[in-house]
Amino acid sequence: MDFKQLQSFVTVVQEESFTQAAGRLFVSQSTVSTHIHQLESELNTKLILRTTKSLQITPKGRELYEYALNILELKERMIQACSIESRRIIHLGASTIPSAYILPQLLADFGKLHQDIYFIIHQSDSQGIINGLKDGLFNLGFIGMSCEDSDFCCQPFCKDRMVVITPVNEHFLQYKQQKENVLPELLREPLILREKGSGSKKMADNFLAHSGISESELQIIARVNDQETIKNLVAGGMGISIISEKAAHNFLQEKRLLAFELPQAFSERSLYLIYRKNYLLPSYVKEFLAFIGHSNL
Repeated sequence: MDFKQLQSFVTVVQEESFTQAAGRLFVSQSTVSTHIHQLESELNTKLILRTTKSLQITPKGRELYEYALNILELKERMIQACSIESRRIIHLGASTIPSAYILPQLLADFGKLHQDIYFIIHQSDSQGIINGLKDGLFNLGFIGMSCEDSDFCCQPFCKDRMVVITPVNEHFLQYKQQKENVLPELLREPLILREKGSGSKKMADNFLAHSGISESELQIIARVNDQETIKNLVAGGMGISIISEKAAHNFLQEKRLLAFELPQAFSERSLYLIYRKNYLLPSYVKEFLAFIGHSNL
């Protein structure tokens, strides 16, 4: 198995045609067919079902396609890492809160001091970033939950806290005027939650579990990936949510949302910087790590 065979296979899957794949790769159709045949022989499985009128990818073919994409991406990363032009590119994986609300200013400040260092950023949930680090896709990751895997160095770099956000209307303004704990009443409202895999969802789950509340008792009306969408839905009166205060900050300043504090033990959290222990970090990545350590986050 070699890179040319994998590239031919990936291109056939993407183009859904041997002829178009050959044209895109600037090789003959017979070369593409040979590459696919060699792969199928080595793996002892059918990858593509081909007739005169159609082309169908088998389940094993779909599985190989995902692996092949990662392998070819890593190949390109390896080539880039060894080239002069891209020796000072830092690949970052970041979950929603760091990516949207912390990294923009942090990278801008760092860029003023190091104009020859560039960043490529991939956003996913916290678990997705951890998986990407395992696959070697990133130099560093920024996530919303701790990782206990012994292969990683995972250290807090910034504080955040979770709050309950609600629309600004007379109903919720009355809750604001009450001095007693209003959280039990608030949690009877229609609720919008984050997706599984995010640090924010994990914190919300911990709070609900400690309060003795199961999800089946809640009136969950939506699960939404994006924090900005959640804020707009809540501001529009669709329901309430439990999200990061950093994410809610601009809407709170503009008085488009109300915020209710959770008990301190279940609201405060750290955001984490994570990287592989056994990876040799380039000097410019270490410079960025040192800068983060001295930043007032």
